[in-house]
Amino acid sequence: MKKLDLGCGKKKRDGFVGVDWSDRHNADVIHDLNNFPYPFDDSSIDLIYMDNVLEHLEKPVKVIEEIHRILKPAAEVIIIVPYFRSMWAFADPTHITFYTVNSFAYYDPTHIICKRYDYSNARFKVQSISFNQELKNSFFKKIIVKFANKFPNRYEYYLSHLLPLDDITFKLKKL
Repeated sequence: MKKLDLGCGKKKRDGFVGVDWSDRHNADVIHDLNNFPYPFDDSSIDLIYMDNVLEHLEKPVKVIEEIHRILKPAAEVIIIVPYFRSMWAFADPTHITFYTVNSFAYYDPTHIICKRYDYSNARFKVQSISFNQELKNSFFKKIIVKFANKFPNRYEYYLSHLLPLDDITFKLKKL
């Protein structure tokens, strides 16, 4: 099973091939993710993991299309990004894009957003959306996370401006 950690930085995941632009990090493959194509064959990757990377890249739609190209059919990508309501989303001056619960609906053909705005040929099923998945949360925040994970759209619409969470994880399956 070939697994990629795109933008691995200094915290490459065990069992993954790390890809990053800097040779000062733990990357196995040195490649700037803003340059296309990526140095991988079509339909050659079983799983891709991106932890707080996509928001730094110049062309996120092109990145998703490139991920779609290199993933095997029905393979998955896990993408963690700062939630747009988080203070951390805007604190980092290198963040270019910001993400909501519907940010990947543009690639899911079952979603009305994808049907209405056909920006890309890349198609993914949004399998899950979860908040603060890998973060340590206080007791109070755990309650908010539980609600947000059960009702992501309701959380975003009614509560996120009052009780903002920090990051959002999308699990997508290539169609």
